[in-house]
Amino acid sequence: MGSGKTKHRRLPLLPLRGLLVYPSMVLHLDVGRDKSVRALEKAMIDDHMILLCSQSEVNIEEPTEDDIYRIGTIAKVRQMLKLPNGTIRVLVEGVTRAEIVDYVSNDEFYEVSVKELPEQETDDPEVDALMRSVLSQFEHYITLSKKVTPETLAAVSDIDDPGRLADVITSHLSLKIKDKQDILETVDVRARLERLLDLLNNEREVLELERKINQRVKKQMEKTQKEYYLREQMKAIQKELGEKEGRAGEVEELRNQLAEAGVPEQVKEKVEKEIDRLEKMPATSAEGGVIRNYIDWLLALPWNKLTEDDLSLDKAEQILNNDHYGLEKPKERVLEYLAVQQLVRKMKGPILCLVGPPGVGKTSLARSIAKSLERKFVRISLGGVRDEAEIRGHRRTYVGAMPGRIIQGMKTAGSLNPVFLLDEIDKMAMDFRGDPASALLEVLDPEQNNTFSDHFVEVPFDLSNVMFITTANAMHNIPRPLLDRMEVLYIPGYTELEKLQIASRYLLPKQKREHGLAEEQLQVSDDVLLQLVREYTRESGVRNLEQQIAAISRKAAKHIVSAGAGAASAASEEAGSDPIVEDDPTLHALEASFGDSRPDEAEADEPAMAAGSKLVVDSDLLKEWLGPAKFRYGMAESVDQVGAVTGLAWTEVGGDTLVIEVTVMPGSGKLTLTGKLGDVMKESAQAAFSFTRSKALELQIDPSFHEKNDIHIHIPEGAIPKDGPSAGITMATALISALTNRLVSKEVAMTGEITLRGRVLPIGGLKEKSLAAHRAGIKKVLLPKDNERDLRDIPDSVRSELEFVPVSHMDEVLQHALLPVITEEKAGTPVL
Repeated sequence: MGSGKTKHRRLPLLPLRGLLVYPSMVLHLDVGRDKSVRALEKAMIDDHMILLCSQSEVNIEEPTEDDIYRIGTIAKVRQMLKLPNGTIRVLVEGVTRAEIVDYVSNDEFYEVSVKELPEQETDDPEVDALMRSVLSQFEHYITLSKKVTPETLAAVSDIDDPGRLADVITSHLSLKIKDKQDILETVDVRARLERLLDLLNNEREVLELERKINQRVKKQMEKTQKEYYLREQMKAIQKELGEKEGRAGEVEELRNQLAEAGVPEQVKEKVEKEIDRLEKMPATSAEGGVIRNYIDWLLALPWNKLTEDDLSLDKAEQILNNDHYGLEKPKERVLEYLAVQQLVRKMKGPILCLVGPPGVGKTSLARSIAKSLERKFVRISLGGVRDEAEIRGHRRTYVGAMPGRIIQGMKTAGSLNPVFLLDEIDKMAMDFRGDPASALLEVLDPEQNNTFSDHFVEVPFDLSNVMFITTANAMHNIPRPLLDRMEVLYIPGYTELEKLQIASRYLLPKQKREHGLAEEQLQVSDDVLLQLVREYTRESGVRNLEQQIAAISRKAAKHIVSAGAGAASAASEEAGSDPIVEDDPTLHALEASFGDSRPDEAEADEPAMAAGSKLVVDSDLLKEWLGPAKFRYGMAESVDQVGAVTGLAWTEVGGDTLVIEVTVMPGSGKLTLTGKLGDVMKESAQAAFSFTRSKALELQIDPSFHEKNDIHIHIPEGAIPKDGPSAGITMATALISALTNRLVSKEVAMTGEITLRGRVLPIGGLKEKSLAAHRAGIKKVLLPKDNERDLRDIPDSVRSELEFVPVSHMDEVLQHALLPVITEEKAGTPVL
């Protein structure tokens, strides 16, 4: 604060915002705040002297003591002018530095007690050197900034006082208030010059960097302007020459497409680069067509186009039920997906695999799923695909390169979230061109298909929003790594009742529409449809059934058209012999009657000759049109037999029944297996044979039967390959029946594998096998005890008509399958 002997002056204070005044500096100020105006009025009343100090923060309207720097400049008010807007403009001249010692309490304006800080005189030669350095740097600054006139440099060069020199130069620099305040607060002249020299060096570096940036920007702008100018010239020249549709027009069109496409930044950079290459390429270059094809593909893909899902559960359920009968589990899975989507709004698309026999509706179910979601639907068939490039595409270096089927499908869909069906995924193959199943791993993996890489496109494509659905007839043909990435939904075959409902509700109306038949023109009762199912089809699905209904529709169409043509001919002959007068009232009455009886047929888009005809298909007409029955309803044996057992088998087209026959002949103990059996089935026969030998005494069989007799095991339909581990107990039962001369019940069918100790092991495909037994008219099915849990998957209509007997040992099988021992006379074959 200074000693008591120091004389302090009492002056009004004018806080400055964004401004600083040095001693010997003359400038105009605009004063508008009330306290500042009153401080000026006080100064004018006294000796025109006022203290000017800067605020540390410009935005503060009513600064406190802490907001005002302690060191400022005592200035003399030379002029004061009141402006029309109430602001006062003053001309001030800085006199000397001063430090605020204390604030005087005054509500009208700021008033302070100050101590003057006069300049110190010095004759240090180092100060002279600093003055020269400062002047040199200031000259360099003027050259770079262009904001200070050369006249200012001349005026500054004439200043001899080092302190004043530092103040004047600082006032001309574009510095922050804080840096200018540092110079003001530095009373020592030498330190002030050193500080100013540092500031000038920093400013010079900043200005040099700014100049380099400006030069670079200017150069780039000049290049862009030059390219624009040349491009416009080229357009004008081509327009004059009539070549607007050439390469330049093509490039301009592509640039416009790119601007409107809204593709991701990564894709945009790629397309721009390719367009630049295309623009510089001669019009006759063959590579230009390749580049143009590549650009077209990138612009055609739906990089960010999404269709909005319809997440209504009721509507989806109604669509699925209208399109398909049964299939409860797949329908339930789709509704679960919709429910989750409603809750989370964003979920990675599930990968569903529909596994089932041909004709059960796998592909049409996928189409119905897309319809219920209101998504685009895309289907590609993978049957016979051997080349990995079919999935990942070809590299652009190859002639005729193009994207893979996945990217092609996304282009066809036109959205990022279609339902994408990969049909027949179990029928892919592999050769020297690669393994397409392995290429599908990236497509069908929800964790990595958001960056699917196609060799042709070269830019990662997002497949995470796609709902992939795959179909297969057999699960064991799908590679295991691929299967792990999918959720398997089994679609087994249909029961007779389900086929009847499908034929009545879906197939018959569809075929009527496709063959131009009105609803009432062809009538087929449920009894006839059931006869069609039983006697003319034998399949798990309904494809063959639809073909037979189509055949009936064709026959009906021919019959109706022929009948209509005959009626028209007869009417024409009658009209020729007895012409009818046009104005005859009888004719009008007939026409009115005819119109009343058929009100809708005037608008029907059908041949006139078929109008009014109606055909009812009964059992006799069905046989006349389709011929005699192709299948005997109920494939079960008509009588109980020795050595013949009905087994149940699973095939890729559903379940089937197999009759295993065993005959015993005198010989040398040779075991013969026929029927084109696979290795697994041959091993099951050997196990059944060994079990029978081990239990010979218990079964009352001659222990040496294998030395005196030849045994022949045969499965009919020898041209069809057969394999699998589920015929063990069937062959053992047939063998024991033949050796013990006991009849096997014709109403029993069985499935299960056998061990050497007679245990019955579990099998697969129980539902398909049960449906086959039901179709064949079997009454009792023997199944492994461990498969008892699978009975819940069997339809109620099948379970109510079949007796399922779980067995765990061969003794239980024989107990249910073999009938009591018959006499030698009845059998006609000696008991061994």
